Amino acid sequence: MSDNQSEVKCPSKYVKLNIGGSLHYTSISTLRKHDTMLHAMFSGRMEAFTDSEGWILIDRCGKHFGTILNFLRDGTVPLPESIKEISELLAEAKYYCISELVELCERAIQKKELETDPICKVPLITSQKEEELLIGSTTKPIVKLLVNRHNNKYSYTSISDDNLLKNIELFDKMALRFSGRVLFVKDVIGSSQICCWTFYGHGRKVAEVSCHSIVYSTDRKQTKVNSNMIIPVIYKIVSSILQFVDIVIV
Repeated sequence: MSDNQSEVKCPSKYVKLNIGGSLHYTSISTLRKHDTMLHAMFSGRMEAFTDSEGWILIDRCGKHFGTILNFLRDGTVPLPESIKEISELLAEAKYYCISELVELCERAIQKKELETDPICKVPLITSQKEEELLIGSTTKPIVKLLVNRHNNKYSYTSISDDNLLKNIELFDKMALRFSGRVLFVKDVIGSSQICCWTFYGHGRKVAEVSCHSIVYSTDRKQTKVNSNMIIPVIYKIVSSILQFVDIVIV
């Protein structure tokens, strides 16, 4: 035992704890409330040491010790949000032999591991104001697909429905591929357009591609939605807007 350390004696109802540099002041009754390593330490069954200023020393990270104390007081405690922090708390609970908290942390980790977080999230624009706020609040380039089949004044050509689906499938595929680099948004309430791609960089529109046109049959006008000729154009524009995040497509 070093000169500046001594075996702890606890005549007071309260003790000062130094947990890896994190300082705590709590009651002996709290530390003895559950059958844990701390109960053993402050019941004389384990050695504990103090420094020259009377702080009881425990060589552990003190990040989650406040949560440990709250659990000892109340028998329950709100857990951190992230798996990483719950895992850190679990390690401390195991060290202090707090079996109930160990079980609580393990159940929370299992539950979070079963939760599925989307690979990418695609906002759905519901108003012009919302669109403006979205464009102004991100530093990422933006790809917006407007799809509004109900805007049509005329009947569709026989292949238009298939081509509309191809545009939507292309949008979904690109949203998955470039998730994290580009913000993809869908608009279903926009202008008189039926199918239109719009591209933004640094908060301003840099390109727009309309995918529909009016064609004339023998007796009436019809709306035609394009896809095959549009796809390479879309890829080219997306490749160019990636310069706004200094990323080159390989």
